Amino acid sequence: MVLDLNQFERIVRGAHAFTEAGSASNSSEHPFDERNIHSDLPGDVRNLFDNGHYAQATFEALKYLDEEIQRISGDSDFGKSLMMRVFGGTPPKLRLNPGMTASEQSEQDGFKFIFAGTMAGIRNPRGHKSGIVDDPDTCLDHLSLTSMLLRKIEEAGLR
Repeated sequence: MVLDLNQFERIVRGAHAFTEAGSASNSSEHPFDERNIHSDLPGDVRNLFDNGHYAQATFEALKYLDEEIQRISGDSDFGKSLMMRVFGGTPPKLRLNPGMTASEQSEQDGFKFIFAGTMAGIRNPRGHKSGIVDDPDTCLDHLSLTSMLLRKIEEAGLR
């Protein structure tokens, strides 16, 4: 049953390519523009996406995010442990907000886990396991998340 649902989802996600509406919406705007993918991501990310290497595009985008956090924090660690260390602690090395209220502290804690979870749950499998195949929509979801995290550190004045 699970296999049947996976096949069904793949068909449904790809169906837009065979409809008038799908072809009209894809006529001139690149999916990166439609989804407002962050323009600072390396050009290789877009090239990999355009050539159908969706898992690798995700991996490269998240390596870039990881390297940005290393650069900003001055910490040479990487991945989940880097994110937990620099966005955690009292006070956190990288503050996303003033941290004066319980709500701000909760937001900081939440984003610590989002950054760490993104590395552990999305980046790591693509860096340590061969044969991962993503579809375009999954890749765009990952790149949207990466873009949101980059914008969050920008809004905090960290880059």
